[in-house]
Amino acid sequence: MDIAVLGAGAMGSVYGAFLASQPENNVTLIDIWREHIEAINAKGLTINTPEGDMVVKNLTAVTSALDLKPQDLVIIFVKATVTEEAMRQAANLVGPSTIALTLQNGLGNIEKLCRVVDPKRVVGGINSYGSSMKGPGEVILRGRGETVFGEIDGSQSERLSNLKKVFDKAGLPSSVTTNVQGRIWTKLISNIAINAPCAILGIKNGRLLEHPESVTLLEGAVTEAVAVGKAMGIIFETDDPIQYAKKVIDNTGENVCSMLQDIRAKRQTEIAVINGAIVEGGFKHGIPTPINMVLTNLVKVIQENYPAK
Repeated sequence: MDIAVLGAGAMGSVYGAFLASQPENNVTLIDIWREHIEAINAKGLTINTPEGDMVVKNLTAVTSALDLKPQDLVIIFVKATVTEEAMRQAANLVGPSTIALTLQNGLGNIEKLCRVVDPKRVVGGINSYGSSMKGPGEVILRGRGETVFGEIDGSQSERLSNLKKVFDKAGLPSSVTTNVQGRIWTKLISNIAINAPCAILGIKNGRLLEHPESVTLLEGAVTEAVAVGKAMGIIFETDDPIQYAKKVIDNTGENVCSMLQDIRAKRQTEIAVINGAIVEGGFKHGIPTPINMVLTNLVKVIQENYPAK
């Protein structure tokens, strides 16, 4: 299978490495971080795992997709804020039988992809892995989970059954859902609870549960998100969203969330498609979202005060 990973940051690199570990897969990583791409081409991609280092050399890394042919699978891992632009620049990767799979955080990625490529080619999904960059060509795998994907019309398809086989064989346990929007929103609950509070407070995930004030904060943010989701017809895949979020926090207690990693690196965050998306949805449906509004605004102010480059 010819596979391109659009956005080879920490998570894209992990997926690319595991998929490239199977000789029948031809994997290309695409990212604008030139030092990372050059390091991969020079010495391979290293994934630090609890079991030891995994070094993968049988993959290609490039800074542009323009010279690549259409792929069997394109996995989109760029920041949600640049999904549409990145896909437009890599539209040549999508042919008449390509699967364009988004495993990104936040809301709206499916819709953005469908504005660029044939919606029949687009598949939604989520991942439950934890990872961070150690440096060019090297990534730390901090936690494993399941990859879930589903057709955006809720149907079952042979192509997803085949995709599951590819992921499972590569050591990426996966499942197929007929409620992909529900799964995306259910994952969003944990992002709502973790990312902005941890980014603002500068703490690891688990510390959120150590203080009554932060517990109250995350409970309120999740409650608002669930209200907005239900108003939009979302069927959540948990009966107790708050407990679900707390379980994720407990299971990832030593992790530094992606939004805090972004702030420490003075990068733009995905706040607009996480807490910000709840504020926008609340406005459309007449649902107050004061907690998510405050969290969104605080992260935006932090971003606006990065030192000038």
